[in-house]
Amino acid sequence: MFIIAELGNTHEGSVGLAKQLIQEASLCGVDAVKIQTHIFEAESLSNAPNPPYFSDETREEYFTRTSFNLDQYISLKNYSESECKVEFLSSPFSVEAVGFLEQVDILRYKVPSGEVTNIPLLECIAATHKPVLLSSGMSPWNDIDLAVRVLQENGCSDLSILQCSSRYPCPVEQVGLNVILELSERYGVPVGFSDHTLGFAAPFGAAALGAKIIEKHFTLSTKMYGSDAKHSMEPKEFREMVSGLREITKMLNNPVDKNIAVEDLGDMKVIFEKSIVASTAIKKGDLFTRSNLSVKKPGNGLPASSFLSVLGKKSNCNIAVNEMISESSFS
Repeated sequence: MFIIAELGNTHEGSVGLAKQLIQEASLCGVDAVKIQTHIFEAESLSNAPNPPYFSDETREEYFTRTSFNLDQYISLKNYSESECKVEFLSSPFSVEAVGFLEQVDILRYKVPSGEVTNIPLLECIAATHKPVLLSSGMSPWNDIDLAVRVLQENGCSDLSILQCSSRYPCPVEQVGLNVILELSERYGVPVGFSDHTLGFAAPFGAAALGAKIIEKHFTLSTKMYGSDAKHSMEPKEFREMVSGLREITKMLNNPVDKNIAVEDLGDMKVIFEKSIVASTAIKKGDLFTRSNLSVKKPGNGLPASSFLSVLGKKSNCNIAVNEMISESSFS
């Protein structure tokens, strides 16, 4: 299981705050942290409509204010991977952003949901020959088909696809856990889940269905500024989620054979299972019937599972009430 803490732009352009987010996420046990790389003039026209959450400043102002320069990116990557021991990722939103991140030397790329149809970006990312995580929150099957083809035909040999619903927060009815299985069957690549719900039931469900990657928005506080914080998970709950995901992975990696699993439960079976006993006094020569037999604890006699096979057999001895029936009791 590869677990990513999505920091987005919650760092507010502060290297110190970004490092604090990275450190707290690492303490939760994640495998990677991820931010976003926006170069406004490369990805957007100046008159492009703003999302509703940009009410106090324009998208351009926000991205300019929260962007890091090359030295700051390298510093964050080194801090993340050398000091906190978690991989540093970023989502590029333009070809120029990929060139920038190549200078940072990130290890893999995450294609955001809104960039799945951006063919030049996909070609550029694929040409790096690095692993790619493809999100799918805004894409129907034909868009995903095209993106997969473009990536694989242009040099991407290590592709994973994440089921995602681009709703913030995502209602549980629209999570689409079923798509995890469909993605796996359709493309034959590792599949993951990028979560926008407010709890961790959806990531747990995704993991149980075979998701190999889980991404979840992370924040120090849901009261922090920005579009992501109020839909993100705070450290305490995030730590619980990571722990649960690790346990689910361990369960899935250790399949149980039911026959073998009960071999060491002999003592429990004696205590909790039942044996066949006489419910009335039975004389030698009487037939065993539902009227003169019962099943009662403990389970160290003829097992209750033999009840049907004993019916109709003839007793070869006198048997007292509540006395256990044994194989020697009938012929």
